[in-house]
Amino acid sequence: MTKMYQDLKQRFWWPGMKKQVAEYVASCLMCQKAKVEHQKPAGLLKPLDVPQWKWDNISMDFVGALPKTQRKFDSIWVIVDRLTKSAHFIPVRTNYVEALGTKLRLSSAYHPQTDGQTERTIQTLEDMLRACVLDDWGSWDKLLPLVEFTYNNSYHDGESTLVGPELVQQTTEKVRLIQERMKTAQSRQRSYADQRRRLLEFQEGDHVFLRVIPTTGVGRALKSKKLTPKFIGPYQILKRVGPVAYEIALPPKLSNLYSVFHVSQLRRYMSDPSHIIAPDDIQLKENLSFEVPPISIGEKSTKLLRGREIPLVKVIWNPKTGDATWEREDQMKKLYPNLFETS
Repeated sequence: MTKMYQDLKQRFWWPGMKKQVAEYVASCLMCQKAKVEHQKPAGLLKPLDVPQWKWDNISMDFVGALPKTQRKFDSIWVIVDRLTKSAHFIPVRTNYVEALGTKLRLSSAYHPQTDGQTERTIQTLEDMLRACVLDDWGSWDKLLPLVEFTYNNSYHDGESTLVGPELVQQTTEKVRLIQERMKTAQSRQRSYADQRRRLLEFQEGDHVFLRVIPTTGVGRALKSKKLTPKFIGPYQILKRVGPVAYEIALPPKLSNLYSVFHVSQLRRYMSDPSHIIAPDDIQLKENLSFEVPPISIGEKSTKLLRGREIPLVKVIWNPKTGDATWEREDQMKKLYPNLFETS
């Protein structure tokens, strides 16, 4: 905006010039799609509620694309207790969730910070498995119970400030102490993170652009390249799912993506009348009709009418629906001679 204003100011001036230039640049459709945002990421930190008891609230994820074992396992179901940080590692097959018919409550798309605890656990799990199966990749499922035992009995980075090895016992007093320490840690993390974030909210019916990042499903769906637009859209917001997540109406080409996105993946659409192309008025006749050409000629027959033989042919109009009629052969030859060249 500043560059355009300075260029115009050298030759022109009018009342409210700077404001109009700012509005024009902000509503430029091409600029909204192509240019990178140079401001703080959107969305203030919204910590999850502190669980009331151990294993009362869990987070989970799946580690896939693993070497298939002799028992046909190729994935790990990772379940983490949000209070004590203990975890279960369960070997499963790819179609396990589909067979159970389980409905998962998914986090917003392409925002791994939503479940950072499970993401960090998966990193540790992969490191431990990688070290254990250097010689035999197909035996990782046999080592999984040992890896789980080692993980749950090891010292975690957050224990010194959150749970502490001496606290992980099933007593009311110690669980209360864990909750207090988690609340203190969340408050500190929130105040620190919000210094580098900005508040951004939308209403139902607003239109937004969707960020295109090559490493996310949006970028892969569009086969993102170096010069691909940074944002696509605009798309309408259907509803607000949470404090910082929104469901948007995706086009058919992106229908395979999860439609709930974190606010950091969205950009406000600045509308302008020039973006709407009004169709020209078209004069339509009230007695419009259209002709459906026949597809082929079928059987032939002869009909007696007043002592005369009239050749008839079966005209196929739509073979899928079986739509066919008997017509005079001489009339059809005049109208559609091409159908009789191969009949």
